[in-house]
Amino acid sequence: MTRRQTILIAGPTASGKSALAVRFAKETGGWIVNTDSMQVYDVLDVLTARPGPDDLREAPHFLYGHVPPSLAYSTGRWLADVDHLLKTEAAGERPLIFVGGTGLYFRALLGGLSAMPDIPDDVRTYWREQDAKAGAGQLHAILGEKDPLAAAALRPTDSQRIVRALEVIDVSGRSIIDWQKETGTPLIDSASARKIVIDPDRAWLRDRIAQRFQAMLEKGAVEEVKALLAFGLSSDLPAMRAIGVSEITRMLAGSISAGEAAELSTIATRQYAKRQMTWFRNQLDDDWERLAYP
Repeated sequence: MTRRQTILIAGPTASGKSALAVRFAKETGGWIVNTDSMQVYDVLDVLTARPGPDDLREAPHFLYGHVPPSLAYSTGRWLADVDHLLKTEAAGERPLIFVGGTGLYFRALLGGLSAMPDIPDDVRTYWREQDAKAGAGQLHAILGEKDPLAAAALRPTDSQRIVRALEVIDVSGRSIIDWQKETGTPLIDSASARKIVIDPDRAWLRDRIAQRFQAMLEKGAVEEVKALLAFGLSSDLPAMRAIGVSEITRMLAGSISAGEAAELSTIATRQYAKRQMTWFRNQLDDDWERLAYP
């Protein structure tokens, strides 16, 4: 566990986290580390609101866009990548600023990952086949019968996590929620880290989300989706479920207009931000500083 100077900045999408991280990096000479599960993917630069050229010139950024969209990147893979970064000679004892909107990444960083049961290949194959045949909604209903606790915590459309929960309950007879409560080894010292969560005014955030998505369309989001679709990837992959991908795909197919794509994506982003804010309010301890604005 490292006791280097560490700053954690959590918050919903479009809340100004990246700008705050750059400010701290300039003040401390630190590095910025991505703590967002969608900003790890290559191709989706604009659409996932990765730091732009100006931010990248201001401070070194790590674990952004380093994963091909053909892979399903996990919290465990991210934690291993962070561990590797911490051990590099260049990192030394340099301050690190972790910034993002993925609560599970912050939880893993501070508490480690709990042990999970090994999933036999036949169980893994079975539930993936069921997902392909029946879809996430039906599997979510099955999970509700087998593991109501996990079902209540997962969106009915989140096929990847639903399948994972079904695998775990089948193999172990225990809810994945119970497994997740068993802490592992943290990578940083929680007591010495400065922990900040941005909890913005909702009306302000709603306006900012609408403005930002319109800017994304103007800066190349459509071209990014075209490039992503050219890979011919499964729609179940996380990168394919990034907000805006399905909406722009429908626009490109001619089933909805550009205005409708923007409206639907904005609505989905606002709903996502609301889920993030709820998670942070319920899951982060009182030792996190809460800022209304960055």
